[in-house]
Amino acid sequence: MKELELKYGCNPNQKPSRIYMQDGSDLPIEVLCGRPGYINFLDAFNGWLLVSELKKATGLPAATSFKHVSPAGAAVGLPLTEDLARIYWVDDLGELSPLACAYARARGADRMSSFGDFIALSDVCDVDTARLIKREVSDGVIAPGFEPEALELLKQKKKGNYNVIRIDPAYVPAPLEHKEVFGITFEQGRNELKIEEDFFSNVVTEVKEIPESAKIDLAISMITLKYTQSNSVCYVKGGQAIGIGAGQQSRIHCTRLAGQKADNWWLRQSPKVLGLQFREGIGRADRDNAIDLYIGEEYMDILADGVWEKTFQVKPEVFTREEKRAWLDQLTEVSLGSDAFFPFGDNIERAHKSGVKYVAQPGGSVRDDHVIEACNKYGMTMAFTGIRLFHH
Repeated sequence: MKELELKYGCNPNQKPSRIYMQDGSDLPIEVLCGRPGYINFLDAFNGWLLVSELKKATGLPAATSFKHVSPAGAAVGLPLTEDLARIYWVDDLGELSPLACAYARARGADRMSSFGDFIALSDVCDVDTARLIKREVSDGVIAPGFEPEALELLKQKKKGNYNVIRIDPAYVPAPLEHKEVFGITFEQGRNELKIEEDFFSNVVTEVKEIPESAKIDLAISMITLKYTQSNSVCYVKGGQAIGIGAGQQSRIHCTRLAGQKADNWWLRQSPKVLGLQFREGIGRADRDNAIDLYIGEEYMDILADGVWEKTFQVKPEVFTREEKRAWLDQLTEVSLGSDAFFPFGDNIERAHKSGVKYVAQPGGSVRDDHVIEACNKYGMTMAFTGIRLFHH
């Protein structure tokens, strides 16, 4: 197939729309089901790049959950703890394959942002992963292949209109890439930078040690940032992104946004949240929304309005600010990456509140000494990579 006509571009008024190869060769994809759109393909191709690189860097199956050309989550296929399985709503599915674990993690870290996502998988989609995808609200999936039974499950989704794309894993794009804005063509070399072990060797803080597990998390952070709209910051723990801040004009706003998401991920694992008793028939998305309100500042309003009666079997106890802070203080060993330098130490101050121990950033700010001083204050380890990872 040399070109694929799309329904429309970013918006319904932007017609005509298509994807094709400028050299006239065949597209490296096959649409097995559905009719993917312009933004679907942007998410699919960026997601495929991300998971392909995660797989090469870690040797583990990888998955990402994309929304609006930035990842809402990204993870590798490490086993799920009992608590993670519960807060990701997969504890009823039994033991999951590594690829399914990767997607459960990618989807589960920020389930509200992942609602209606486009999925990318590094490996052939197996039945476990298809079963998980089938029950979530999603626009589509891209993978190098699909097991026959997995494909049949996915074809049942959205009354047969779910977008399923197979990509040729051997496809290598040209070294130069182009895009057009306002009738003007931009050309640049592709970002082929590989995130490898020595990427974090230039440690500039008093504490120098970075354990192997943290190096893996830092690599996941950097690779995720490589395909996240800038400015961007990414918190990672245990092989998965737990907070991604994308597309902010100010770096501190990225750090705060991603840090809040990381905090919510951890608060979801608190005994107070795990002990919530939902009414029968309350769907996963409604449970996610209720939990988000429960751990937020709006909960007292919910109690006053009596909204809890529609969602919970038993009136939940108030999760006080002091209780939340005490639980958040138990979040440790988090890794943090930034796609460009931190201009002020306030980013480190905010990162510390979300348990960050390891930091990777390009360096190069006139205030690098202030940022290093802030890290030393909290016993953090920070590496300067010397490489910016802007993505637009």
